[in-house]
Amino acid sequence: MGEPAEADDPGVIRPLAFQSDEDLVAAVRRNDRDAKRRLFEKYAPHVARVIARCLGARPDNADLVHEVFVMALRDIARLREPAALKGWLSAIAVHAARGYLRHKRRRRWLSFFAPDELPEAPAPHADGDTRDAIRATYRILDTLPDDQRVAFALRFIDQMELTEIATACDTSLATIKRRLQRAQTAFVAAARDDEHLAPWLADGARWGEP
Repeated sequence: MGEPAEADDPGVIRPLAFQSDEDLVAAVRRNDRDAKRRLFEKYAPHVARVIARCLGARPDNADLVHEVFVMALRDIARLREPAALKGWLSAIAVHAARGYLRHKRRRRWLSFFAPDELPEAPAPHADGDTRDAIRATYRILDTLPDDQRVAFALRFIDQMELTEIATACDTSLATIKRRLQRAQTAFVAAARDDEHLAPWLADGARWGEP
């Protein structure tokens, strides 16, 4: 009989662990390498989507995703409710996106890409009209204050619930509603004058009440 496989042997098939986020957080706090890997595998797509919604699809978004998990691993002891792990990671992602916007606000930074490069694009078909509308959307968002831009993107592009947005932005529900109202008013006013967005507004199917 051969020697037993080492615990870190990648060929070893282990039983399913971390049945809940509470278990996962507890293991990460114990510095468990498998738990850290599982944390990234489970939530990196969500974090990437939040960042992409806030900033648009960019080649360097992956760097921000990595930054989010560096901060999460550093601050995991501060997470008061492990069951709220997803919302906590959303908040870190929003913080990273807002930091990026603050540092890049003085120069034109936004690059635009085809919808198939954007996770879960807001429209079902990647035709030319859709590509133009997405580009136009992010051009307008780039003119909004950062707080309003983030709230608008999370609500109307990522379709987050208001309570989720408030948690991610670390503010009250009432504040989020005010930001959304202001962002929507500014966005619609600009979109009405944009040849690519005006038809989307006319059908009443893209942006509703906050």
